[in-house]
Amino acid sequence: MSPEFVTGFIIEAVKITILLSGPMLLAGLLVGLLVSIFQAATQINEMTMTFIPKMLAVALALLVCFPWMLQVLMDFMQNLLLQMPDLVRR
Repeated sequence: MSPEFVTGFIIEAVKITILLSGPMLLAGLLVGLLVSIFQAATQINEMTMTFIPKMLAVALALLVCFPWMLQVLMDFMQNLLLQMPDLVRR
């Protein structure tokens, strides 16, 4: 394996990690922002009020995006396994 391949593989793995975690992080961020605005407007400072909606939003985003996430992971693994014979010869 060449250093270029290893670097390319690591970059691709990081890209996929960011791509797959993005929907859940974005959902948590948006819900957290909305809850924070609500808390600032009503002056209610309850920790469970921020934690539970974020947890539900992340779970919902995971549920909605799971088929797409699974397809992205399967494509990545399929591509990696198809490249395996070429890697062994090098």
